[in-house]
Amino acid sequence: MMPLLMANLGEEYTIKQINGREKDKTFLATLGFVIDGKISVVNAMSGNLIVNVKDSRVAISKELASKIMV
Repeated sequence: MMPLLMANLGEEYTIKQINGREKDKTFLATLGFVIDGKISVVNAMSGNLIVNVKDSRVAISKELASKIMV
């Protein structure tokens, strides 16, 4: 298991765990970041990521990306 920040571009991963405050977990869940969900990193800029999750592209900060374990 590793944080999403360390994921390779274009490779598909499965979300194994989401760490952090309940507020952050709820916010990520509303965007489609759920346990056993599929995710891939499209682009990384200054540590921030653009990811494909549930057939949508979402930009997340490096702080939030570090809480998502794949």
